[in-house]
Amino acid sequence: MTAMHDRVGLLLTGGGARAAYQVGVLKALAQLSPVGGACPFRVISGTSAGGVAAVALASRMGDFRAAVAGLEQVWANFHVSQVFRADSVSMLRAGLHWLLSFVSSGLLLPPPKSLFDNTPLRELLSRSLAFRGVRRSIDQGRLHALGICATGFSSGHSLAFFDGAEDIAEWSRVATSGQRTRLTLEHLMASLSIPFLFPPVHLQGEYFGDGAMRQSNPLSPAIHLGANRVLVIGVRQQGIRGALGGMPEGVAPTAGQIFGYMLDTLFMDQIYADLEHLERLNHLLQHAPASMAELHSIRALVIAPSCDPRDVAARHTPELPRPLRALLRTMGASNSAASSLASYLMFEAGYTRDLIALGFDDAMARRDELIELVFAKSQDMGPRPQSLRELLTEDGERIPA
Repeated sequence: MTAMHDRVGLLLTGGGARAAYQVGVLKALAQLSPVGGACPFRVISGTSAGGVAAVALASRMGDFRAAVAGLEQVWANFHVSQVFRADSVSMLRAGLHWLLSFVSSGLLLPPPKSLFDNTPLRELLSRSLAFRGVRRSIDQGRLHALGICATGFSSGHSLAFFDGAEDIAEWSRVATSGQRTRLTLEHLMASLSIPFLFPPVHLQGEYFGDGAMRQSNPLSPAIHLGANRVLVIGVRQQGIRGALGGMPEGVAPTAGQIFGYMLDTLFMDQIYADLEHLERLNHLLQHAPASMAELHSIRALVIAPSCDPRDVAARHTPELPRPLRALLRTMGASNSAASSLASYLMFEAGYTRDLIALGFDDAMARRDELIELVFAKSQDMGPRPQSLRELLTEDGERIPA
């Protein structure tokens, strides 16, 4: 066996506008890092909105603080109009399209591909992200690998598109795989395509959507790409109250509440399930016989909001464009007890700045843990734990609790 390298990985989950929280955590990490220092993450994996920050960091690995400052500049000045068309004319046109398609059974107009037109987001990302920088970071040896996760609608596979060092092998498991490619804006747009909200993207003869849809093992890409220490930045706290929020028991949830609950499940529930699995495996290794001494644990730390993003969103609902507020009211997703969906769509500066501040404060409150995981140099890691990697990334049978 070859010696295992010590590589810190960063896993950025999806979460729509809630991904501003991740920028706050990264801002704290940048402040804790040396001035002009390189990005400490050699492996970066991003899904959906988390993929945007993943590409931004991977393309500017040489100066971590500058890369994070660029992210903050964008996220702190966001407006919904930069992500999808939410003006009166566009919303009316979309509504009429849905109506005519429905009443004509698709004869007058084909069914719409999505609720919103996210062309503005594509234009923003094409101006803001330099995908050539990702390849340059890899060639310079600063970045070991970058993975962007998307889901194929035909295959039903969660596919991690990645670019990285030549010794990284492609992988294939039950309903999940990793494919080497030169990453482009199309791969990122596919990962950003939240079902129903944004249109799917055609890649390699198949339509792809949000990478979280079939991602039963979210930690898998980062581990396959070579990370043995992983920082996970999420957008929802574990054990948060359910879909009904603060509404009285016995009151049926609205369509907007149910959809917001589905997004909560889509973006974070599998992360916590995968982390529980990781903890069991690490516990097993602590009590393993001497014959398994060549295996090593995978360390992970999760930073997630200390307060509910829905409560933050409820304070900023009036900042949303009026047509979007009307749509949320129609869906029953506009009041403080039903603001989960709004919290994913609220690309407005007041809300994103509050989330950035929350992420910064949460990270600083755990600065010792972050410094120890991200910046501390580990001892020689010894042999490469291939067997453990297979256990961690296999979608098949798992070790029981």
